Amino acid sequence: MDDRDVMRTHIEALFTHDARGDLVRVNEPNGGAAPRFFLGRTMQGDVWRFRHDVTSDMRAELEAAIRDDKRRGIAVDSPIDSAPYQEILARSAPVERTEVGPAYMFPQQMPQSTDATRVTDANAELLTLHLGPWLPDVRLSQPLFVVACDGHAVSVCGSVRQTDEAYEAGVETAVAYRGRGFAAPAIAAWAAAVRAIGRVPLYSTSWQNAASQAVARKLALIQFGNDLHIT
Repeated sequence: MDDRDVMRTHIEALFTHDARGDLVRVNEPNGGAAPRFFLGRTMQGDVWRFRHDVTSDMRAELEAAIRDDKRRGIAVDSPIDSAPYQEILARSAPVERTEVGPAYMFPQQMPQSTDATRVTDANAELLTLHLGPWLPDVRLSQPLFVVACDGHAVSVCGSVRQTDEAYEAGVETAVAYRGRGFAAPAIAAWAAAVRAIGRVPLYSTSWQNAASQAVARKLALIQFGNDLHIT
């Protein structure tokens, strides 16, 4: 797959779609409404989607704004300027949330580590002390890996959004343990397990999340695109 194909796979994993290919909901159990507009930028071109309730007139305006962006030659590794798209969407309803960030795929060769442990029902208690809210995800987000400190999980990576092609990583490190290198082994083990079952592992974050981007650099992840979500 080229980067644009990976972006399409990424969008399919992030959101559910209707028969027309429009966005419906966030692709997770009890997921909320999808953003009204999603734009994914890659070196091979842009991929965009509208939520099912966006009008045809507004779609035409948003597509014209995408063409304007292309003419300006905005780099893939720079944040997308959300202002033109927000202005258009605000004409029909207030903009509730905007998210902008890089999207990554994993290199073929990943660092091997014995520091990560796969969590199943048999050892789910590892999550209880520091990462208790992840307990319902033990069955829903397999494969799910943790790195433990003093017998308790302090960082976790699981498959929070899934399709037949790709799994998206969900990552959390307990506040007191951040910045100490615990996330990377959990993510690397997760990606290897996802590949082992024939799925594509993907990882995305926000431009404001410096710690998450630092982990991506540590793992030598490959940025294939740049995401914009507006709700």
